[in-house]
Amino acid sequence: MHQLIRQPIYLITGAPGSGKSTVCKALLQRHPLGLHIPVDDVRSMVVSGIAHPVPRWTPETGRQFALARRGAAQLARLYALANFAVAIDDVIPPGHDVDDIFVPELVGLALRCVLLLPSLEVALARNQQRINKDFDTSVLTYVITRLHDEFASHDWDHNRWQVIDSSALTVEETVDKILDGYATCVLDGKVRPGQMPAGA
Repeated sequence: MHQLIRQPIYLITGAPGSGKSTVCKALLQRHPLGLHIPVDDVRSMVVSGIAHPVPRWTPETGRQFALARRGAAQLARLYALANFAVAIDDVIPPGHDVDDIFVPELVGLALRCVLLLPSLEVALARNQQRINKDFDTSVLTYVITRLHDEFASHDWDHNRWQVIDSSALTVEETVDKILDGYATCVLDGKVRPGQMPAGA
């Protein structure tokens, strides 16, 4: 009997302006079924008492981000088990362990972790050109600069993360790189980089 081959879950991170949402949508169009989950959209479902990260990060901001990430992971699992490719779009600063954020919801599923790291100049330019936000994106200039420095200086585990400098790449070229060589997070000790979980 033919076994169902589960589609991957992609975790796409990077500073604001790195092109996460655009790349996620283009990446998912390469799959028969695809679901895009921006963590910011999950957070925006809070209609009373939302705690934004700018201009000041508070304990409540952290709590709401944790809830949104857990919700995104649970939704990703639901759709992945229904044979959808899923892309979770989130800004995860270095030092925030993916296992701590997304386990136990994604245990047993292949998670492909991608960091988009264009140059700071490119990220800032892309941020200025964005029209998909309902606020003045110039308020993110400091945040982008700080996060870019953190991402660029971090010692990434390349067995777990695929780091892509997309400064000179088109969206489609970036997607090609993701599909050609990815890193799979080992969530349960059974999955190896580049493989689906046993029995998938």
